[in-house]
Amino acid sequence: MRTTRTIRTALLTAAAAGLAVTALTTAPASAAPAAPKFLSAGQWPASLTPWTAGPVQKGLPEDGSACTAGTTPAAGTRHRDFRTELDTGARQTITVAPTTAKAKALAAELRTALATCLDRLKEQEPGLEGVSRYHGRVNVEEGAHVYSIDTSYPEVGSTDIGLHSVGRDGRTVTVLEWGQLGDLDGAPLKGFRKTTGTAVAKLH
Repeated sequence: MRTTRTIRTALLTAAAAGLAVTALTTAPASAAPAAPKFLSAGQWPASLTPWTAGPVQKGLPEDGSACTAGTTPAAGTRHRDFRTELDTGARQTITVAPTTAKAKALAAELRTALATCLDRLKEQEPGLEGVSRYHGRVNVEEGAHVYSIDTSYPEVGSTDIGLHSVGRDGRTVTVLEWGQLGDLDGAPLKGFRKTTGTAVAKLH
């Protein structure tokens, strides 16, 4: 069972493990198209401690993503985890679809997965409360869309906030996830929208 807290914990765990992995660099074939570019650590919203980036890894993350699991295909997908020294983590996933039409369909499916995520989490975990919000479009390339999921367990007084976005440039789709303790009032929504725009703009 996964909650927004699970999202945040999974991001931190995966990022810490990823930092221990040595990325192997190989020279691309001259005829191969350039791979989409990932965000750097410094392009995430500012935190009280600096962000650290793990290596770019092929396929889907082993721990999955609570809201989009089962939607993103492993083929054509890479991901990168990020962390701070505090209880904040993030992830970027990039998928290159076979065609632009399939990329458009994937982006639409991912948006639906994010919009319905909280309802599914509540079904899985009785006692979970929360609010899911859509924060509009970011006008970059073919567009990006931003969401937040604010969850809490009143019985234990814990609160978690997750920010999510989906964007597309041609046949390339990217998903951003950011999570930490707290609520939406303490989340860098404006900065996350900027990060989303940067992520989509630098894909190609």
